[in-house]
Amino acid sequence: MEHQRDCRIDASVAGPGRIVVVIPAHDEEILIGEALESLGMQTRKPDEVIVVADRCGDRTAEVAAARGAAVIETVGNVHRKAGAIDQVYDLLLPRLTDDDAVLMMDADTTLSPTFISEAAKRLREPEGDGARVGGVGGIFFGCFPVKGLIGHLQNNEYVRYAREIGRRQGRSDVLTGTGTLFSVRALRDVKRARSCGELPTGTGVYDTEALTEDNELTLALKQLGYRCVSPKACVVGTRLPTTIKGLFYQRLRWQRGALENLRAYGATRQTLPYIGRQVLTYLGVALVSFYLTALTYGVLSTDSIGFALPWVAVTVFIVFERTWSVRRGGWRSIVLSGLVVPEIAYDLFLHSVYGKAATDTARDAGETWSAPSREGAPRERRLRRLRNVFAVVFYEAAAVAIIVALALACAISGVAWPLIAFLVLTFTAHAALRLAGLDPLGPILGSGENVVRDDPPATGARLQGFGGRDVQHLPPRISQPG
Repeated sequence: MEHQRDCRIDASVAGPGRIVVVIPAHDEEILIGEALESLGMQTRKPDEVIVVADRCGDRTAEVAAARGAAVIETVGNVHRKAGAIDQVYDLLLPRLTDDDAVLMMDADTTLSPTFISEAAKRLREPEGDGARVGGVGGIFFGCFPVKGLIGHLQNNEYVRYAREIGRRQGRSDVLTGTGTLFSVRALRDVKRARSCGELPTGTGVYDTEALTEDNELTLALKQLGYRCVSPKACVVGTRLPTTIKGLFYQRLRWQRGALENLRAYGATRQTLPYIGRQVLTYLGVALVSFYLTALTYGVLSTDSIGFALPWVAVTVFIVFERTWSVRRGGWRSIVLSGLVVPEIAYDLFLHSVYGKAATDTARDAGETWSAPSREGAPRERRLRRLRNVFAVVFYEAAAVAIIVALALACAISGVAWPLIAFLVLTFTAHAALRLAGLDPLGPILGSGENVVRDDPPATGARLQGFGGRDVQHLPPRISQPG
């Protein structure tokens, strides 16, 4: 594909390229109107909007058409969202050029008014280090007003994630399906790479077998050398699960999909940061059982609990840092974080999700978040469910037993508390760096930005089009409203 990069492009026609919006929707007649309305409020209007009505049993197609969107209804799709999108890409990509872009957007999503204009700029940034931008994802929050305790706990999590992305200067872990602008060239490159075996899974743009197709596509783009970024100006509002059950199965699918994607790609330069974060996640899960075991042993052996003033100060500092990190979420976020207990309970809830995801991945278990299988007699279905529950309990109990045994051995030998103290102090130092606005993992994770977006490019800078090709034409600057 090097010949495409070297092509001479007429600056008068290069422009920003066409932007086509694709919205996969399954029974979204209630929310699709809001998504389309947010597109109508963009400072840079899309050139075309396509709603993909996938196996809809409601008026999604009629509502979308009434609001001016083109509607494509899927035919024989059995691969859910990824399969629906791939059907449309088969029709769409042949009529687009490498200089065009496709905005993937969920039907329950609303975009900030400058989302498209800011994302388009990022697809055209100078290629100072030779890296191309394959996708520009949104930083997502709960749609306002956020309601209920479960909603606010999730929103606090997203506020912290947005802050983390800001410290990485926009480097994105996942190009979220809630809203991402893709280079057409990058999408074609992914499909080509899958067909010739350069990528481990899939046949189309999306891997229809992946549980989290957005995460898998991000890995595919990075494997091919593309940057994936989430600028702070690209804000997305999304609907949040409102029940414990809905949240549990959403996060189970996300976590298990992430684990399975990493297993498929293996250890590469692109996946090592992801693997490192998963290792840290599961070390955090294990640390809870380790700490409780050491604490219980200490209480039983000394018949008392001591509180040293320095450790109280460390605890207060950690609580302060966590509360400060959600200040942009408003006073409700600050109060919720300051109460401490709700977020501890939320973290333990997520730990249960991580444990089940790891167990299911190790067993290659079938999906547990969709409707129960109706195959077989009622007795056979009950036996399947019981076997699944037994397997999860067995594996997780075995893991906890190993951690407890290790904690007891460390406590008896006197190294448990020094080890815990080292980990707590390390976490405290990390929190202090975060509070100072620094990214202690920056040298490991790298940076997704190579220009400061508030400054105009230097005169004569070579900008990439949406497809990553060098052009001399500078995109028009779009003034911000207000």
